[in-house]
Amino acid sequence: MAERILLVEDDPTIVESLGELLRSEGYAVDSAATQDGALAAALGTGGAHAGTPTPYALVLLDVTLAQGNGFAVCTALKQARSNLPVIFLTASSDEFTTVAGIQMGADDYIAKPFRPRELLARIAATIRRAQPAQRVLRFGALTIDTDRAHVERDGAELALSALEYRLLLLFALNPGKLVTREQIRTALWDDAGTYIEENTLSVYIKRLRDKIEDDPAHPVLIETVRGLGYKAFG
Repeated sequence: MAERILLVEDDPTIVESLGELLRSEGYAVDSAATQDGALAAALGTGGAHAGTPTPYALVLLDVTLAQGNGFAVCTALKQARSNLPVIFLTASSDEFTTVAGIQMGADDYIAKPFRPRELLARIAATIRRAQPAQRVLRFGALTIDTDRAHVERDGAELALSALEYRLLLLFALNPGKLVTREQIRTALWDDAGTYIEENTLSVYIKRLRDKIEDDPAHPVLIETVRGLGYKAFG
């Protein structure tokens, strides 16, 4: 099931363009233009949504709204659902506004205009951090113990380098989803502190496939989506 995002924004142009971007990444998107509309959708506080809050994975929240404001929305959301991730979107990048948003419980903050790939990477990272930790993952014939960074295949330990392990974990946490090459480079940059060039990334993918696929020449766990990236089917 697609993760659902609530976009709280009163500019129809931004709602349309950002909604299209998010849907292209596999997210389901709802939108609200006002404070009351956002709370009704996320918490079931009134209107057509009364009593039926939607289980959103994340809220993208503009500070300035046609009715109410993003700070009030964030405060109410965090009081009712403290584990619901919130990212502020705003045209303002001044320090006071940034600090105010973080103090009210926002998980991240990005100023307009933003780079689409950066926003998508930060959305994915914020959702991932908010999810309960999975100590043991299953990926095909692999068992991944995330507490020990230990991987087994059919009961035997699999020797992976640190980057191979991080790459495997990225795919195991995103089954069935498109993982773009840019997302992979961003994840490896964040975790390993080293930028991964295009050709080098292809080498890492090949090395990982050599270790986890029954037939690396015809991979079934990590499939290439030409021109876009990869999909995991573990």
